[in-house]
Amino acid sequence: MQTLRESLSWARENKVAIGHFNAADITMTKAVIESALDVSKDVGHKIPVIIGFSDGERDFFGIPEAVAYVRAAAKEYDHPIYINADHTATVQRSKDAVDADFDSVIIDAAKETLEDNIRATKEVVVYARGKASPALIEGEFGYIGSGSKVMDSLPEGAAITKDAIASVADSHRFVSETGVDLFAPAVGNVHGMLAKGKNPHLFIERIAEIREAVGVPLVLHGGSGVSDEDFTAAIAAGISIIHISTEMRRAWREGLEKGLADKPGEIAPYKVEPAAIDAMKAVITRRLRLFNNL
Repeated sequence: MQTLRESLSWARENKVAIGHFNAADITMTKAVIESALDVSKDVGHKIPVIIGFSDGERDFFGIPEAVAYVRAAAKEYDHPIYINADHTATVQRSKDAVDADFDSVIIDAAKETLEDNIRATKEVVVYARGKASPALIEGEFGYIGSGSKVMDSLPEGAAITKDAIASVADSHRFVSETGVDLFAPAVGNVHGMLAKGKNPHLFIERIAEIREAVGVPLVLHGGSGVSDEDFTAAIAAGISIIHISTEMRRAWREGLEKGLADKPGEIAPYKVEPAAIDAMKAVITRRLRLFNNL
C-alpha cells in the first residue's frame, strides 16, 4: 500500500488534491470509505482519501478504535485510506497521535504568535523524527476561526484580507524553521459555513507564491463553503489536500432527520442511519470528483 507521502506525490503530478473528510463515529467513517471506493470503481483507479479526527472527534470515537477501524478498511479493500489527527491543540496530544500511528498529525498553534507557533510545531516535528515515525507533521499559520459549524457571521479575527493572510516571507520562515512536511496557510479560507451568503474568496495568487517559496505540499482547511471555481484554481496553484467537515456534519444531521421522519417509531439504528450515510456520501462523492478533475 502506498504511503500518504507517495499519494501526495501522485496528486501533485496529476494536478489534483486529496480529499480530507472529518468523522466522529463509524457512520461518518463508513460514508467516507464507501464514497472513495465507489468513485474509484467508477473511474477505474484508486482515489486516495484522508479521514480526519479532531481532538473532540478522537475523544468521542476513541483513538485506538479510530486508527484500528481505518487501518482495517485500508487493508480489507487494498485502498489508500489514511487517518489524520486533525487540529491537535497541544504539543503533548500531538505526540500522542504520533505514537498512536496516525498517518499525519496537525499541531494547531495558529492562534499563537509566529515565534510560539514555530516553537510548538518544531517540537512535534523533532519528536516524530526522533521516533522514526512515518507520520507527516503539518503546521498551520494564520487564524481562520475554529469549529465546523454553520455561522451567522465570519469568525472574529479570521485572516481574510490580503494584508492579514499568510505572507510569503512568514510562510517560508515557518516551514524552514519547523521542518514540517505539510503546511496550511491562511489564504482567505475560514472554518465553518455562512448560513447566508458565500464564504470569502481565496487568494489564489498567494497560494501559488507560498507553494513556490516553501516547497512542501499545501493544505486548505475550511473547505466547506468554498466555491467550485476557487477549489479548482487553488488546486492548480498548489493545494494538495482539502478539508471538508461542516458540509458533512450538515448532511449527517439532515440525513438522520430524514431517516427518522421516514420511519417513525423505528428504534434500530442500522435501519435509520443509512439515510445519514447516503446524505454524506452525496457530499463526499461530489467533492472527490471535483478535487480529482473527474
